[in-house]
Amino acid sequence: MPRVEASNEILVPDIGDFKDVPIIEVHVSPGEAVKTDDPLITLESDKATMDVPAPRDGTVDRLLVKVGDKVSEGSPILRLKAGTAEPPVTPPPPVIALQEPVPQPRQQPPPAAAPMTAGGADFAGVHASPAVRRLARELGIDLAGLTGTGEKGRITKEDVKAFLRGPVAPGPPAGTGIPEIPPVDFAKFGPVETRPLARIRRISGPFLHRAWLNVPHVTHGDEADVTGLEEYRKELDADAKADKKKPYRVSLLPFLMKASVSALKMFPDFNSSLTPEKDALVYKKYYHLGIAVDTPEGLVVPVIRDVDRKGVVELSRELAEASAKAREGKLAPAEMQGGTFTISSLGGIGGIDFTPIVNAPEVAILGVVRSKMVPVWDGESFRPRLMLPLYVSYDHRVIDGALAARFARQLCTLLEDVRRLML
Repeated sequence: MPRVEASNEILVPDIGDFKDVPIIEVHVSPGEAVKTDDPLITLESDKATMDVPAPRDGTVDRLLVKVGDKVSEGSPILRLKAGTAEPPVTPPPPVIALQEPVPQPRQQPPPAAAPMTAGGADFAGVHASPAVRRLARELGIDLAGLTGTGEKGRITKEDVKAFLRGPVAPGPPAGTGIPEIPPVDFAKFGPVETRPLARIRRISGPFLHRAWLNVPHVTHGDEADVTGLEEYRKELDADAKADKKKPYRVSLLPFLMKASVSALKMFPDFNSSLTPEKDALVYKKYYHLGIAVDTPEGLVVPVIRDVDRKGVVELSRELAEASAKAREGKLAPAEMQGGTFTISSLGGIGGIDFTPIVNAPEVAILGVVRSKMVPVWDGESFRPRLMLPLYVSYDHRVIDGALAARFARQLCTLLEDVRRLML
C-alpha cells in the first residue's frame, strides 16, 4: 500500500495561566524541515517569554499564525507533514523564562495602530534599525507614533513589543508614586557600552520591584550549629556519589527543606497568603517549596512539591533534575508555580549575610549563606563548631518580630539535631 502523507495541526500546549499571548517571532516557514524540540514560535506576555517547541520531526506544511497574533492553550500553530496519519499533536510544555507568582489583571487589547500609507511603510525619518522596521511592517504598526527608549531615542524591538502588548495598568494618582531616578548621560564622563539585560532579569525586575514596594519587609537572623548534621551529610553524599545506577549529590539544601517544612507546620502563618482584600489569611495544607537557582540568564525558582512526603535522598535527586532543567532553560510553567515558601541559598558562593526579598504572594523566605567554623563556648571551654547563618525575611502585615524569632530558632533547633528531622 502506498505511503500516505498526513498533515497534522500542532497546537499550543499547556502554558499555565497565560491567555491571549502575542506571538513575537515565527521561527519556521512552509516547506521547512524541523526536528523534535526545535522552536516553532516565541510568545511573550507581560509575565514571561516562552518558546513553543516541535513535538516531533516533520516538514512544515502550512503556517496558521503570524507575528502579532494572540494565542492560548489549544490554539493551532501550523500543520506538520508526517509519514503516516496521526491525531492532532500538542507539543511538550514550552520553555519559559520565569515564573510569575502573582496573578495579574488581564491587560486591555493594544490600541489600534495608525493606518500605514505607502510612504509610512518606509518610516522616513524614524530612528530604527532595519530589523525593527521589518517587524513593524509585519505587525502593521506605524513607527512614527512610537517613542524610542534606545540610545539617542532609537526605537527598539522591545518598544514595538510593548506597543503590541498594549497599555500598562494605570499607575498611582499623580503625586503619590515614587519619582523616577533622573537619567544621566554617562558618555559625558568617559567611554560607555550599553548591553541589554538578560531576558530573565528583564522580566523578573518589575516583579521584584513590586514585591519590595508592596510587602513591608523585615529580616531576622539566627545561626545553627550544624557540626553533627554536616558529618551525617558527608556520609550520605559519599553513598550517593558511589551509586552504581545514577550517582547524585547530597547537599545541605534537602535538610533545610525538611527543617523548613517542620517549622512551617509548627508556625502555619509562614505557609499562608493574604487574601486580595487583605483582611484574611489563606492557610495552605500543602508544602511546595520554591528553590532559587542561579543560571547564566539570571535567577529562576523551580518549585519542589510535597516536600513533607519526601526523604533527603528523593529530594536530592529531584533538586539535581530541577536545577539542570533550570540552567538549560527547560522548566515548564507548572514547574515554577504553586510555591508556599522559598529558600535562597548562597552557601556555595559565599557571603556573611543578606536580605532575601519575599516572593509574594508568599509571606516569608529563608536565606542561607556559607557556614563557618568558629570557636563556641560550651560552658567549660571553647570548641570548634560549624555555624550556619540563617536569615528569614517576612511580611510584617502577617508575621511579627517575635513570631519570626521563634520560627528561626525552631529551624536552628531542627538543624542542630538531625534526629528531629526524621520525626
